[in-house]
Amino acid sequence: MSTIALPEAAQRSDPHSYANTQDFRTRDLALDLDVDFEHRVLRGTAELTLERVNPKADTLVLDTRDLDVGAVEAGHDGTLAKTAFKLAPHDPVLGSALVIHMPKGADRVRVHYATQPQASGLQWLTPAQTAGQKHPLLFSQSQAIHARSWIPLQDTPQVRQTYSAHITTPKNLRAVMSADNDPQAPLSGAYRFKMPQRIPSYLIALAVGDLAFRATGPRTGVYADPGVVDAAAREFEDTEKMLERCEALYGPYRWGRYDLLILPPSFPYGGMENPRLTFASPTVIAGDKSLVSLVAHEMAHSWSGNLVTNATWADIWLNEGFTEHATFRIVEEVYGRDAAQQERVLSARRLQAELAETARDDDKTLTPDLVGRDPDDGLSGVPYARGSLFLDYLEAKFSRPVIDGFLNGWFNSHAFQSVRTADFVAYLHEQLMAQKPGLLSEAELDAWLHQPTMPADTVWPKSDAFDRVDVQRQAWLAGQTPAAALDTKGWTTHQWQYFIDTLPTLSAAQLDQLDAAFGFSKTRNQIIASHWWKQCLANHYAKADAGVEQYLGAVGRMLLIMPLYREMAKTPDGLVRAKAIYAKWKDRYHPIAQDAIEKTLARAG
Repeated sequence: MSTIALPEAAQRSDPHSYANTQDFRTRDLALDLDVDFEHRVLRGTAELTLERVNPKADTLVLDTRDLDVGAVEAGHDGTLAKTAFKLAPHDPVLGSALVIHMPKGADRVRVHYATQPQASGLQWLTPAQTAGQKHPLLFSQSQAIHARSWIPLQDTPQVRQTYSAHITTPKNLRAVMSADNDPQAPLSGAYRFKMPQRIPSYLIALAVGDLAFRATGPRTGVYADPGVVDAAAREFEDTEKMLERCEALYGPYRWGRYDLLILPPSFPYGGMENPRLTFASPTVIAGDKSLVSLVAHEMAHSWSGNLVTNATWADIWLNEGFTEHATFRIVEEVYGRDAAQQERVLSARRLQAELAETARDDDKTLTPDLVGRDPDDGLSGVPYARGSLFLDYLEAKFSRPVIDGFLNGWFNSHAFQSVRTADFVAYLHEQLMAQKPGLLSEAELDAWLHQPTMPADTVWPKSDAFDRVDVQRQAWLAGQTPAAALDTKGWTTHQWQYFIDTLPTLSAAQLDQLDAAFGFSKTRNQIIASHWWKQCLANHYAKADAGVEQYLGAVGRMLLIMPLYREMAKTPDGLVRAKAIYAKWKDRYHPIAQDAIEKTLARAG
């Protein structure tokens, strides 16, 4: 096979994919994989059915990362024969292009391959690392470009495909996917799945383990370890109600079922919106439903992200900003305005802190330049919070009913499409700006999308619940009221988070008093614990050292552990300690979390 030059990143339609989508586009993917826990690999085949965009094309380029490719077949009409292929040199971010010779008329490819134990999109847990401690567990995390580490495919959100799968497992374990799961399927060791709607590659998901199921409504339910599933079902009993409110706001739910899979604490995110089966961290099980907005967020992705998808990772605000705005709307509908306002304020505070620490101006905007960079760099709080505030701004300009209808129309008119920011701007001009001239200027639009500073007329949210926290905090700081006598009855997780985060520099005696009054060091609420341990680190509170180390070994959610590593890394001694703690717990973290921590410690060093 002759040498084929791959296009430069800046010339490809997606700088984070080698796929030659101008020649071929995947329309269906069929997986046949065996799950080998002993060797921590998946083995089998991936068969791609392709649309020939360019009839003359004789080369197909797929994305891979650390895959062992044994053979490739190509053909059409169900007849496949071995064909020539090669793996291009490895790139640390993009992996290796799999270049395949395509015979004339070929529109189907079958790749025989195996993953490697270090696959960035897979985590293999031993029985001791699971809640039940009896069986191992495997789960995937494909966003942003980690699908290529366990499937050879066109790993770009520009391409949408249906998929099916045959998964072989140990007989006492259950497999589930972002597809049509059957909780009553016998533990046979062989499972079949089908996803009839076209989805981008980053939404293909797999988990295998000791999983039980509880229904929470006609279309909703929870999968989890048998020891966790009942508590999870109680926590998320309002899922069906949320789904109904989503439909009332944004149109019909088009994915059949909406189930949750509660993973072990090593899951690196709060949640992942895999269609039909959201993956979620157990850190959201607070016992009082105070953190169930995560479910609202992942559910809202069923419209913004899964139904209408960012075409490149530079457009991720179209997924996350829209979803955060929708999340607050859903929380308001189900739990009231006060609950939603608390979340809006915390989101805005995180954005302000992140903007102050962000070095690149384009990373402060909704249109960052990610060419030549890891797309995970774009997964900051900016597209979430700034995108949401932009939609809040439009709501203040045009009214809530108008923006609700506008978003409903956006989702339905662009359903099952991948879109760019330019597509949204065109729709905004057509549906809002042209209909109501003068309410939004081009300069105002440009300021939100492209300028690094927040617009001067940003509508910053406020919360009466936090005003009450301010009163109590100030009374304690002024010495008027002992910590144990503060009026904290009924405070939500978010109020406690706000209380801790807004404390000034404190003495060891003051931290002693707070911990004695409220038991922060012993809390089972992982959100409150993270903020408490960060405050302890910032104040060099030696009594917290053992608790911080234990916490970092028990939790893998990056939102909760990264602030602690960053805080330690601010001083030379702290950096030494951070490196030691990371070395101790590294094997408990997901590969994505490992990469994030290592980058943080390397920059600090």
